[in-house]
Amino acid sequence: MASTDKPAAHSDKTEVESQPPNHSPCINLFLVDLPLRVLLFASTVVAIVLITTSKDTEIAVVSLAPSKFGPRAAKFTHSPALIYFLVAVSVACLYSILSIFASFSSISKPAPPKTLLLVLAFFDALFVGIVSSALGAAAGVAYIGYKGNSHVGWNKICNVYDKFCRHIAGYLTMALLASIILVFLTMLSTYSLYRRSR
Repeated sequence: MASTDKPAAHSDKTEVESQPPNHSPCINLFLVDLPLRVLLFASTVVAIVLITTSKDTEIAVVSLAPSKFGPRAAKFTHSPALIYFLVAVSVACLYSILSIFASFSSISKPAPPKTLLLVLAFFDALFVGIVSSALGAAAGVAYIGYKGNSHVGWNKICNVYDKFCRHIAGYLTMALLASIILVFLTMLSTYSLYRRSR
């Protein structure tokens, strides 16, 4: 009896070993990555177009002197924060173009190189910071234009320069969308790198 029990136990062991390990199906995350990068490109282009076309000329009183009464133009070039915003979003737009090509080249590969995933994760995180800081700077200027600041005597201007302020609201919305997309891309790139390193 002892001799018949041993082969049975041995055969059960071989059956367990012969079963393939249960792996989850491999999903190519670049199928999600590529549309997000195209959307990032579109949002940055719209923000650039809106900020470069934001100009409004109205008749406004600058001071009590009669010579200061007349048409005054409001442009994004009058604010260093808005110039920084334009530069930051333009660089992010250029990065989105380069990353679209990188993502497109990896979409057909079953396993993209770890180096590419690391570079994308690094630059996605970097541009989250750049676009978010530019968005914060421009939003601060926009808030002063919309509400003013009675404590320091800064008057609001959005009641006079309505078209200019509508453009500001438009490109701030696009920059907010771009920063949210970059957060998702950072998470996606990091998760892809994590899956490859397991």
